[in-house]
Amino acid sequence: MNLLRKPKANPDQLSLDLFAIEPAAPAVVTPDPGPALPSPTEQTPLIVTPHPVVHAAPLPPTLLPDTPPSTRPADGRRRIVLGEHTLDYALLRSKRRTIGFLVSDEGLRVTAPKWVTLTEIDNAVREKQRWILTKLNEHRERSARRLQPQMQWCDGATLPYLGQDITLRIRSGQRAAVFLDEDTRELNVSLPAGAGEQQLKDRVQGWLQARAEELFGRRLLVYADKLGVTFRSFALSSATTQWGSCTADGRIRLNWRLMHFTLPLIDYVIAHELAHLREMNHGPQFWATVQSIFPEFAMAKKALRDSAPETLPVF
Repeated sequence: MNLLRKPKANPDQLSLDLFAIEPAAPAVVTPDPGPALPSPTEQTPLIVTPHPVVHAAPLPPTLLPDTPPSTRPADGRRRIVLGEHTLDYALLRSKRRTIGFLVSDEGLRVTAPKWVTLTEIDNAVREKQRWILTKLNEHRERSARRLQPQMQWCDGATLPYLGQDITLRIRSGQRAAVFLDEDTRELNVSLPAGAGEQQLKDRVQGWLQARAEELFGRRLLVYADKLGVTFRSFALSSATTQWGSCTADGRIRLNWRLMHFTLPLIDYVIAHELAHLREMNHGPQFWATVQSIFPEFAMAKKALRDSAPETLPVF
């Protein structure tokens, strides 16, 4: 899926983003400057401030265990040995007062004050190496999933439905009938002779949206009753950047593509949005409210965050 730039936040509406299940982080985050570092003349140990919220990025192609550590990259990036890894990183000097780390599509970038020595910067990277390598590996795995072959819309193709694969079976017929055989896990789609791929996708999408409207409506009532709140309206969403949203006047929207995931993940998003009827923020009291009706929220939040929307069927 092509992801659009996230719109500016509306104080009257909170949403659950596709990638940021925790309080939403922008694509590029400026690290908290933290406490000021003393000047080089003062005898105070260097303060290192890690980037507070970071989107993981793939390991750079030059991250090879057998690369001679003495070799410097030709593009001006610095190279450092972290255990069995040889890591290249970009160094940016600025007027900031702390050392900051940012992991992006280009790999690791370190921003440091002009007066901090290269040795001190390398030591700061070594100190945070576990965090850095974890973030790089997470995004490398996500990137690998994105490179998987896209779904072929044809008879015998499979797509995820409530966390399990179902198989598409094309049947000849003029009537627009779509039904799921629970025993065989086959989704039977009736199409006229000569129908193309787009017609098949349209039929499947229409069926998924109808099932989503039924399921989401039932689960909203369950969790609204648990929380003791009333929502004003509910509608499906086709947003490319949000799993759900809730306005201050109780209007809830849920992304129909949640039907690709298991019921606990769907329930988490529903509990999340309903909790905004109590707390229109993402503060500690909000998360306590979510936990009160969905105790397993932390596991569901992580699972949904780790899922790769790019691997879902493209409609």
